[in-house]
Amino acid sequence: MKFEMKSTIRLFGIGCVLMGFMAVAQVQDSSAQQPAPDNTKMNKGDNNNPSRPTADQQKDNRSDRDITQQIRKSITADKSLSTYGHNVKVISQSGMVTLKGPVRSDEEKQAIEQKAADVVGKDKVTSELAVKPKQ
Repeated sequence: MKFEMKSTIRLFGIGCVLMGFMAVAQVQDSSAQQPAPDNTKMNKGDNNNPSRPTADQQKDNRSDRDITQQIRKSITADKSLSTYGHNVKVISQSGMVTLKGPVRSDEEKQAIEQKAADVVGKDKVTSELAVKPKQ
C-alpha cells in the first residue's frame, strides 16, 4: 500500500511539472505571434528625401532641445497613448517641430499634434504622423 501511494504521488508530481512546461510553451508561442512595433520602412523612406527632417538633424541649441524635451514629456506622461504614440519622433529645428512615426488612431494623432502645438503653437508644427491601426 505504501509503495502504491508513493507511486501515485510521484506520478501526480510529474504530471504537474509537465503541465507547467506546456503552459510556458503556450505563453512563449503566443508572444512570438505578435509583431513588434517596427517603423524601419518608414525610416528608410526618410533617407531618400533630404528635404524631410530626420532625428539626426535635431538642432543642438538649448531652445530646440527644451522644446523637444517638453513635448516628449507631455507625450510620455499621457498613459492613454499606445506604444506607437509614445515612440513618435519629435524633431525641433529653429523653433519648428516635425512629428513623425506611426500612431494607432486619428484621435491619438490629434492628441500628439495638440501636445506639440501647446508648446510651440499650431503654426509651428508639421505632422508626418501616419495612422497604422492594429491588424
